[in-house]
Amino acid sequence: MELWEQTNRAAAFGDNLFSLEDRRGRPMVIAPTHEEVITNVVKSNVQSYRDLPVILYQMQTKFRDEPRPRAGLVRVREFTMKDAYSFDTDEDALDVSYQAMAQAYRNVFRRCSVPVLMAEADSGAIGGKDSHEFLLPTHTGEDTVITCPGCGYTANAEKAAGVYPTQDIPDPLPLEAVSTPGIKTIAGLADFLGVTESQTLKAVFYHADDEVVFVTIRGDLEVNEVKLKNALHCNDLRLADDDEVAAAGLVAGSASAIGISNIRRIADPSIHNGGNFVVGANQPDTHYRNANHPRDFETDLLTDIALAQPGHLCTVCGSELQATRGVEVGHIFKLGTFFSEALGANYLDQDGQHQPIVMGCYGIGVSRVLAAAIEQNHDENGIIFPSPIAPYQVYLVGLNMSDESVAAAATKLYDQLWAAGVETLFDDREDAAAGVKFNDADLIGLPLRLVVSPRNLRQGMVEVRRRTESEAQMVAVESVVDTVRNLQLEG
Repeated sequence: MELWEQTNRAAAFGDNLFSLEDRRGRPMVIAPTHEEVITNVVKSNVQSYRDLPVILYQMQTKFRDEPRPRAGLVRVREFTMKDAYSFDTDEDALDVSYQAMAQAYRNVFRRCSVPVLMAEADSGAIGGKDSHEFLLPTHTGEDTVITCPGCGYTANAEKAAGVYPTQDIPDPLPLEAVSTPGIKTIAGLADFLGVTESQTLKAVFYHADDEVVFVTIRGDLEVNEVKLKNALHCNDLRLADDDEVAAAGLVAGSASAIGISNIRRIADPSIHNGGNFVVGANQPDTHYRNANHPRDFETDLLTDIALAQPGHLCTVCGSELQATRGVEVGHIFKLGTFFSEALGANYLDQDGQHQPIVMGCYGIGVSRVLAAAIEQNHDENGIIFPSPIAPYQVYLVGLNMSDESVAAAATKLYDQLWAAGVETLFDDREDAAAGVKFNDADLIGLPLRLVVSPRNLRQGMVEVRRRTESEAQMVAVESVVDTVRNLQLEG
């Protein structure tokens, strides 16, 4: 725990960090990631620039106290991760390590038949200045990926930048109170007053660490909570509950920053894109027309907190952005000197001066890759495992195993396949019908299915079928092993 407190990541991870005490009452953690420990190891072993660069990796169980574990292996409290950490002398050297790891990850996912998008991402509790996620596009994904069909720009919605629709700035009109009975939403307000949502300003209340903050953004936009959290430099951010809103003296559904001074006020620059906005009047069933900043209200922090959305324009080429859902299967980070400075991991440069080691970290969710591969490769009958990650390569089915000739031939073939290095699962059940075995073979989804049956053996043949194909081929018993090996080479 001491290392985590030195880097302040115990607070950054918050409740997601598994914490416990030993029998002596000493605080401990079960780590979700190992930057602190690995930095401490390198600190004890790297002395000079001659010892760098170094990349260390492991495959190990990680733990996160997720509030809502879900989606099979995608969001769980205990999972397997391959994590690696690079240690370099400067930012240029880090970039070399980072790009090499990015290419290695692309190769890994390609070989696993997991087509991924490499997207710019927020570093979150890991820290660092730059990071990229590897996401498998799927409609069941929990992440939103913003992409540009024009230039290929790709970013997680938490990080993505976009140009939202602009509108003319009119001459300011006098502030005017209007009655809005029962109106609590932006959509309802726009419809009631006959204006567009972009002509309103939205008020959103958040609880940031130990305070409630007031956020203002144009009504047609959404708050990017990751950007807001980064702007506030807080560890915990969530929507304020009803009691917290009431205690702050705010009127939900009719609030604005007009006249508010006892609470921190955050605003998005979109409040300047347009004018004469409709806003809450801080009293029930009442709103103002023609609100303008800074004439009518003030802010304590004006910063980009808008969520990029489909239909916004790309900041690189101006094309219209698109969105897709995805599952994160890998993440890489440029950590810089955050951990090395916090933990005193230095090296002597060529001039004999102490310098902080420049770090990167790189993770693949091994269990998630399995879940992602199944999500991408299946049909109505079950899994279709890509050959590189299949637990076995062959599903060997023995039909009528009470027949001694079938049992002997199937067992011999099983031994031959393993002797040839072909990982084989043998379905030797005597009490299961042929249909049950075939259904189970499809459900498990190994790349190849072999069938040994009395009828096939009378012809000196074994049935061979790829999981991806509907038609089987008949192969002579003595040629089965070579045929299987050739099919494996073909993919």
